[in-house]
Amino acid sequence: MKKSLLYGAVMAVLMACGGVKKTQKALNLGDYVQAINTSIGNLAKNKSKKGNQAYVLMLEEAFKKNMERELKQIAFLQEDENPAHYEAVYRSYVNLGDIQEQIRPLLPLRIYDEKRNARFKFENYQDDLLGSKDDLSDYLYENASDLLKNAASKRDYRKAYDDFAYLEEIDPGFDDTKSKMEEAFAKGQDYVQVNMVNNTDQIVPAKLQEELLNFNTYGLDGQWTQFHGNPLPDIRYDYNMELALKEINVSPEQINEKQIIKERQIKDGHRYAVDATGNVVRDSLGNKIKIERFKTVKCNFYQFTQFKSAQVAGVVRFTDLATQQPLDSYPLSSEFVFEHVYANYDGDKRALDNDLVKLLGLASVPFPSNEQMVFDAGEDLKSRLKSILIRQRFDR
Repeated sequence: MKKSLLYGAVMAVLMACGGVKKTQKALNLGDYVQAINTSIGNLAKNKSKKGNQAYVLMLEEAFKKNMERELKQIAFLQEDENPAHYEAVYRSYVNLGDIQEQIRPLLPLRIYDEKRNARFKFENYQDDLLGSKDDLSDYLYENASDLLKNAASKRDYRKAYDDFAYLEEIDPGFDDTKSKMEEAFAKGQDYVQVNMVNNTDQIVPAKLQEELLNFNTYGLDGQWTQFHGNPLPDIRYDYNMELALKEINVSPEQINEKQIIKERQIKDGHRYAVDATGNVVRDSLGNKIKIERFKTVKCNFYQFTQFKSAQVAGVVRFTDLATQQPLDSYPLSSEFVFEHVYANYDGDKRALDNDLVKLLGLASVPFPSNEQMVFDAGEDLKSRLKSILIRQRFDR
């Protein structure tokens, strides 16, 4: 027990030392934000712990050096007077303010050896932050509006949307940002009309066709692509997706029988041991000695397996409607197997293993209809189709 406690204490010290060394390395390499975050994380757990004194000192140093570097970088960018720097300036002020707010709840942080509190020169960046945000908001709005007006491709609309969305995030309600964001979103969409073709000699269940073309149930995350199984008249579609079913095969209903003969020795009472003269033998305590009696039991086990399968195969083709050129083609196939096992027996059931006995409680069940089999195969087909839709990329 003492060894375990000692080992745990040693590991804790080593881990603590390792954390300090990594933080010091980050500080030495100029990764001040990492050093600040690690120090704050450790001090938030226990700022008074003597083992955390190193983090107090590193936090003090990293805070000072980070602030000096950030303010120097801001001054340089502002002197350059390039509107493209507005976001960097804004983000710097946001980060400076965030770091101060993370440290503030920890204060005061005592440095015991120097008998003082750690020094953090907090500044009020509110005016600078608001000013940089105004500059960035104006810049984003003008650029995104120009891109929306003069877009040469759907990628331009999407870029305009991203800029409007970012503007709405940092400056909610700025001018008519929301309406322009909605316009960019609508114009940046790829619209795909989907049609299903049955090239088999089988009838596709209406429920399966409805499920395959109901793209609301696919859970697709693609922000810029919409698939319409029922095309709308007021939408100009960019691409066509054809889901062509080529084969639907349903096997006959089968019942396969297998016979297993099982034998086992089981206990069948006992008898008393006797000596050569026929007298009962007793043990040292005077008790009669019993000898267990066994007998062999036999059972004929009949296992029945109901089997039926359905296969659905097809192909998915994508076409660019603007050029009428084929894009990609993917094979699609799925199989569903119905299998049910039950059994009965003739003879002594005690000869059977437990896993066989379980089957005796089962009976035959009705086979699913062909339509149900095809529908069940289609459920897997839908999953495979979803993976194709996730992989498919449109570029225009």
